[in-house]
Amino acid sequence: MPLVNIKIAGELSRDQKKQIVEEITGTMERLAHKPRQYVVVNFDETKEENWGWGGVMLDGKG
Repeated sequence: MPLVNIKIAGELSRDQKKQIVEEITGTMERLAHKPRQYVVVNFDETKEENWGWGGVMLDGKG
């Protein structure tokens, strides 16, 4: 059973998540020959204030 974990700074809309799940599931089915019913996609959304990159916070507040 493939488990695809997506970590993202910020939030996605439900519609965006639905489209991503459809695309990833289709890709796993087509390229990895995995049955769609076994493909699991999980989203880890983290507020931008909880991410730092290159010494600065992603929320732009210092």
